[in-house]
Amino acid sequence: MCGRYASTKAPADLADEFHAVDATQESSQRPDYNVAPTKDITVVVERHPRDESGEPDRDSTERSLRTVRWGLVPFWAKDPSAGARMVNARSETITEKPAFRRAAASRRCLFPMDGWYEWQRHDAVPKSQGGTGKPTKQPYFTHYADGATMAMAGIWEFWRPKGDELTEKYPDGLVTACVLTTGAVGPLAQVHDRMPLVLRPDDWSDWLDPDRGTGDEGVTRLLVPPSPELVATLDIRPVSPQVNNVRNNAPELLDRLPDDQVPEPIQLDLLS
Repeated sequence: MCGRYASTKAPADLADEFHAVDATQESSQRPDYNVAPTKDITVVVERHPRDESGEPDRDSTERSLRTVRWGLVPFWAKDPSAGARMVNARSETITEKPAFRRAAASRRCLFPMDGWYEWQRHDAVPKSQGGTGKPTKQPYFTHYADGATMAMAGIWEFWRPKGDELTEKYPDGLVTACVLTTGAVGPLAQVHDRMPLVLRPDDWSDWLDPDRGTGDEGVTRLLVPPSPELVATLDIRPVSPQVNNVRNNAPELLDRLPDDQVPEPIQLDLLS
């Protein structure tokens, strides 16, 4: 699964990297070292531009950066609270689940990030042996070893409020998104059995293309665990448990934790 990630690049820089228009209107957006569900985040989308009457121009597309809320709210939901439970979607079942299949068909997006956090569970160490007597979770940060921006596959949805009270609170509706996950491989599976669906730059266009449905080979070929070649480009490191608290948000969260502070370190052979 994916419940936290880091995204520290300015929207203008991401727009250049993703060959997109910056439509976030968040020029003062600060680096976020601890992006958590229900936050407003930046995603990359590709849509047919619309004319003054609202009709889409099917002959052209525009790629842009948009601000959305992390946690997908299905279009049929009575209120936005459902989004807090839908921050991830399994890539294997997005065409089947009612909450995701409409978005998966034509509203796919990318989550730009520096890397993501995941927690490895450890059994409780008895107090008699110097432990706390409670199970622990060690956070790890996974990113491209060369520092390049990663892109997680996602889907987005537009929700319209129903009822006067919600209409007053959300007069323009609400755009939300969730991350797709896949089976973890190699040492990533030692941390958790799921991981974000990471896409290479060469795959971004096929994924974002609004005219490709979920039955299109250009899309279905991407809904698989990462290749050994992609895994070989990753670095995974233990980091401080300070990331557990969403209020902590500083560059130090990405620092490697000394080995003597890591319970049962994983083997960092990414080709295994």
